[in-house]
Amino acid sequence: MRKGQNPAKSAKSVAKPERITVALLNYIPFLSGFYAETLDVLKVSLESMRKDAGLPFDLMIFDNGSCPEVRDFLIQEKEEGRIQYMILSEKNMGKGGAWNVMLAGAPGEIISYTDADVLFYPNWLSRSVELLETFPNVGMVTARPFRTSPELYSSTLEWAKKNATLEEGQFIPWETFLEFNLSLGQTEEENVKVYAETSDWRITYRPERSGAQSKDVVALAGASHWQFTAYKSTLQQFLPFDMDKPMGQVRQLDKRMNDAGLLRLMVSDPLAMNMSNTLGYLRGELGKGKERRKKKEGLGKRLLELSPIKKMLLAVYNKIFSWYYS
Repeated sequence: MRKGQNPAKSAKSVAKPERITVALLNYIPFLSGFYAETLDVLKVSLESMRKDAGLPFDLMIFDNGSCPEVRDFLIQEKEEGRIQYMILSEKNMGKGGAWNVMLAGAPGEIISYTDADVLFYPNWLSRSVELLETFPNVGMVTARPFRTSPELYSSTLEWAKKNATLEEGQFIPWETFLEFNLSLGQTEEENVKVYAETSDWRITYRPERSGAQSKDVVALAGASHWQFTAYKSTLQQFLPFDMDKPMGQVRQLDKRMNDAGLLRLMVSDPLAMNMSNTLGYLRGELGKGKERRKKKEGLGKRLLELSPIKKMLLAVYNKIFSWYYS
């Protein structure tokens, strides 16, 4: 039998979520080896995200089965009011499984998704939303220009040829191009040829607006699943994701959006950066050149880089990892 009345019945109003939800996916199973610095990377990502986004937002975090130390940090952040919504998954559901929950459950009209290793720069969110709201039929906007697969933004080019000014050229400076690719573990040498043989597509669009005079808005063709801003209603068209691997199949979103004829855009200057699994980028360890790296490497290090040895050791590492965390 009920005793008394529920005090919540006397509430006159409820809190409303921000229009934008920033949704971050995190996975740190342990704090050693590959993951030794990843908690520090997460902390830097969160700090940079909040520093000067240019627009208000609520933060939603989906933790995909991280270790106790990481969960304790996130719980503390939530208790101190720096995380508005949080889901702690007992097991790693993979990126697709996490997306099914995050992209369907985020309360905002606009969702800005990010991996947990992204460094943000001032106005990253406001600039992304500007493109989202200015261009028609936008699928996703990424807060950094970099070179992506042309087959994944063919619909964007088709639209731009008919409705905007479309130019092909080297619009991403070499330093910006190289900075991002070095963070992926590539070398400067291999990127020289790639940069020379590929190009960018710049789109200049002037929207039709009544009243106030409109201005040209510039974007580059392309976007990516590691960081993007989109309307929640658009993302729901592509749910659920049925991925049978934790990673490696997330380009499904890129392809599905392009196949649906949606625009995939990037801001014209770098407002986000991939840090990967270390703070090496902040320590200035990228782009030091082949000769400088060789001076720091001993014979043992060079032996480990030999293809047969590297392949064998990585296979052992992957096997051990799967035993513990699959």
